[in-house]
Formats: sequence, C-alpha cells, structure tokens
Amino acid sequence: MKISSCLILLLILSIPAFSQTNYLLVGTYTSGSSKGIYVYRFNSATGDFDSVSMISTPNPSFLDISPDEKYVYAVHEIAQGGNGGEVAAFSFNKKNGQLSFINQQLSGGDHPCYVAVDKTGKWIAAANYTSGSLAVLPVNKNGSIDPAVSIVQHEGSGVNTERQKGPHTHSSVFSPDNKFLFAADLGIDRLMYYRFNQKTGKLTDTNFVMTEPGSGPRHCTFHPNKKFVYLLEELTGTISAYNFSKSGLELIQDISALPPDYIGSIGSADIHVSPDGKFLYASNRGESNTIGIFEVNQKSGLLSYVDHQSTLGKTPRNFNFDPSGNFLLAANQNSDEIVIFKRDRKTGLLTDTGKRIKIGNPVCLKWIGGR
Repeated sequence: MKISSCLILLLILSIPAFSQTNYLLVGTYTSGSSKGIYVYRFNSATGDFDSVSMISTPNPSFLDISPDEKYVYAVHEIAQGGNGGEVAAFSFNKKNGQLSFINQQLSGGDHPCYVAVDKTGKWIAAANYTSGSLAVLPVNKNGSIDPAVSIVQHEGSGVNTERQKGPHTHSSVFSPDNKFLFAADLGIDRLMYYRFNQKTGKLTDTNFVMTEPGSGPRHCTFHPNKKFVYLLEELTGTISAYNFSKSGLELIQDISALPPDYIGSIGSADIHVSPDGKFLYASNRGESNTIGIFEVNQKSGLLSYVDHQSTLGKTPRNFNFDPSGNFLLAANQNSDEIVIFKRDRKTGLLTDTGKRIKIGNPVCLKWIGGR
C-alpha cells in the first residue's frame, strides 16, 4: 500500500509541472541564417526552453494556429513575378513537436504579412501588404486550404508620400464573436471592418474608421472583455482605443506608444493585451527598441502610462505572452534573438531573465499547448 500510495502521489505532483510545458513556434525571415519555422519547448514555471524541430519554408513571417491546435498556417511573404504570395498549411504533432507540410495556396496579393484562423477553424484570412488586399481561404477537414473565396482590394493613398502611395493591408483579425473581420491598412489610414459570413467566407457591409492622416494603422487587438479594440499605428507610434458595440467603433483615446521625449525614428510594430486584461503592451522599433507598458481601466478601456522596457536588442517586430502570462517574449528581428522577460502580474513591469533564444530574424511568436 505504501508503494502504491507513493506512486499515486508522484503522479499527482507531476501533472502541474507537465502541463506547464508548451510549444513555442517561431516564424522568421529566411533572407539571413533562418530557414523556416522553428519549434521549441517552453517551461512556463522556469522560463527554460529546448529546441525541438524546424521545417524549411520561405519567409514565414506570420503564423496562426487552428483552434484544435492540430494545424499551423504561415504566410510566405513573397511576390512571385506578380503572381502573389502564398499561405501554407502544416499539420502539427503534439507528441514530438514536428511540423509536416500539407499544401499551399496563393494569398490573393503580394507579400502577405498576416494570417488569422477564424473561431470555427474553417476559414483563414490573409492580409497582403504590397497589393493592399484581403483574402479569405477555406480550410478542409484535413487542414488543407483551398483557393480564396473572397478577395477585397483596398483603394486609396495617404499623406506620407514614401510609405502611403497606395493601400497596404497589414493585419487581418477576426472579432471575438466571429462576426467581423478587421483589417488595418497602413497605406490609407483606415481600420476596415467587414461583416464575415462563417458559412460562405464572404465579406460584406464594408465599414471603417479613419485614423489621423499619416498615422499608418498596423495591428489591432481586442481586450478579453470584448468591449474594447486597440489599434497601433506604425508611422506615428500612436495607440488608438475604441469602444466596440453593435453601432460600430467609437474612438475614446489616442496615446503615444513611444517613450516620453523620444525624438528618433518611429516604427511601432506589435500590440497585445495581457491575458488578465489588466495591461496593454506595444513594441517600438526605430532607435527606440522598447515595449511600452500601459494599465487598462477595466470599466472605461482607457490606458494609463506605466513604463517602457528596453527589448535589449534591435527591431522588436513581434512579441507575445506565454500561455501562463508569467513571461513576455520579445522577437528582436535584427539582433537575431528572442529575449525572455518575467512579467509582474501586479505592476505589469518586465524583468530580464537573462535567457535568450538565438535564432536568425525572428518575427512571429505563437503557442501550442503541451500534451
């Protein structure tokens, strides 16, 4: 009985530690030393990691995961002689952390830079930066993708003659209720949102909000309470906060994502709300190389400045929280490493753990739960 009881106790004690290990998937630019998508095991109790696998694929600069975590979708941020970029589908084996290529389809435009899976797992949306288009592609039961059923071409330009000569769709984000698809367009200073038919994949009832001229909308994210939308604008380094309701989007605040008194070049990149909804984080490139930290008023959605944390590297294009919310990982594209920070849940502040994942041109971080 004593041996049996000890074995049971050991099994019980081992369960929490085992569940704290998740897979980290890293998308990269393959113009340097990287070759594709890299997979690591990450321990959310310690911040330790181990390299697991890699699959070669061209410029997988953005990834997304199916709701059942069986499939991974990646853009190929390319333009093949005017024929457009691609979206590729991969299966993921949770037992060994291996990716296997399934198929790929044209993305409906040049240089796709963002891909999102809808809540049903039956559709993916791709944002094509250079051509300024948005495409919706069907997903089959085996995870493979079919040609796009809906392609929307944005039109127009902006006041920044270097960066806004035409439309540049930079993100595609499904609303939490799966009824809308949001698309931030850097080239025309608009956050577009379309009614999404999850039976047909069609986009209808075009709506948009205009941002400040020359602001360059890039990425948007929803608060966990689903009431607030936060938009990061690349060219001015501004965060715009909106109420989201049946009547649409209502601007409630503009606040700078940049450090106080910053005067260098601007290139804000990524934006996320912490899993607990208490803090918002936004990354800044240029000479800043920081992550801005803001406290979120849970009732109003308004942001209050907390601090800025150096990413301890160059060009933090993307960052993300581990599934526990205990760590924030910053992908420093031009210093070829991912910096692991410990996150204080009470203050929102970040502390360097001293741990680094060495990898060429990391630009996207996504998570899949452990077995």
